[in-house]
Amino acid sequence: MSPVARWPGVNVSIVSGWFPVVGSIVAVVVLVAAVDWRHRRWRRQLGYGVPIAAVSTGLVALVLTLGSLVPSDFPRTTYGWIFAFVLAVCVAVVGWPTNGHLRHLLTVVAALFTLLAALGTVNQRVDAFPSLNRLITDEPEHVVGTPELNQIRAQVATSGKLPDQGVVFTTTIPATVSHFETREAYVYLPPAWFAKVTPRLPTLVLLPGEPGSASDWSNLGDADTTADEFAADHHGLAPIIVMPDPNGVKTVDTECVNSRFGNAETYLAVDVPAFARSRFNAQTGPGSMAIGGLSAGGTCSVMLSLLHPDVYRTFASFSGFASPQYMETTVAQTVDILFGGSQSAYDAHNPIELLRNGHWDGLAGWFEVGDQDTGPLDAAQELQPAALKAGIATCYLVVPGGHGFDVWSQALQDAFPWLSWRLGLTPEPSTEPATCASP
Repeated sequence: MSPVARWPGVNVSIVSGWFPVVGSIVAVVVLVAAVDWRHRRWRRQLGYGVPIAAVSTGLVALVLTLGSLVPSDFPRTTYGWIFAFVLAVCVAVVGWPTNGHLRHLLTVVAALFTLLAALGTVNQRVDAFPSLNRLITDEPEHVVGTPELNQIRAQVATSGKLPDQGVVFTTTIPATVSHFETREAYVYLPPAWFAKVTPRLPTLVLLPGEPGSASDWSNLGDADTTADEFAADHHGLAPIIVMPDPNGVKTVDTECVNSRFGNAETYLAVDVPAFARSRFNAQTGPGSMAIGGLSAGGTCSVMLSLLHPDVYRTFASFSGFASPQYMETTVAQTVDILFGGSQSAYDAHNPIELLRNGHWDGLAGWFEVGDQDTGPLDAAQELQPAALKAGIATCYLVVPGGHGFDVWSQALQDAFPWLSWRLGLTPEPSTEPATCASP
């Protein structure tokens, strides 16, 4: 596969900054312009449109609320934009027989823009598409295939000089034990991996959130950039980074547990480590693998380390939650959907419950979260002292920001030297931005 570049000029945030503000203003202006204010035709358009839009919005809100289909902090502005969208459709339908071509176009554009504004408020909540670039492509900035990997190896063998940067490529991780139906994974190989004699490097597994993609850490979280910058200061050395898909093809949220949606936990605890060690000559000794993740992936990283300390002796939770939660449903719904109704099975995969009732020697965890991210901030403040009490060395850091990739990319940069040290690759950092403590 040849390298794929991000679309130029479209790496613009659509969840914060000027874009959503301008989009909202344009939607309102076009909606007002779409109404036919001549000869009091607007009375008929709004006379039908306003009541229909109000009733429709109320019904949508009622269904979503009674069905527990949205979280308690679901943005109320979404309902306002649903009202505007239905109103725009009514304005278009009622005025269509008497409108000219220009007003036909305005009504269609008004309906489209108000719908996009409604979807945008939901996107701001879940951060599924942080940028325009993410809407266009899931691919990271530089992706290579096997021919390019072989070419780099040949160049290093000839010149004796390591490449200036590592590479990212897509691969399928065989689900040999788990039989988990999953999508492609992404892997970062640092410059040192291309040496004439492939060194046995440690592995860092990075998990996305929900909803999310295996490419998120490279495409939006700058994982390969962070690793390249670290490698440049350490003679090309950095961990191999494996970015698997933990959610598979049967759902958008497995919470990394074995469930009716597939054996995600076995895939991440058995198949992924085995693949890294066999395919990339990665280290196999104790402490040679770490796992980290953002949002729900952060919850997974804590859980998997606690349940499989022989595999992952180091974890990093960036804006993670205290407990597994299926698609922001209630605890009871999560227990029913993911654990077959078994409360004991849920508790056995609940990080806060595990920490309260267990003790671990040799584990270490990094907790980092934005100061405006209420739920994950509360979780970090609960999990970090509980982990310390359970014998786990911890680092804790609160940074400015909310629940987004500005925090998560910074968190990986902050934790990377510490992770590399924990993996035995580089010396212990002399200073850390976080507050670190041993039990």
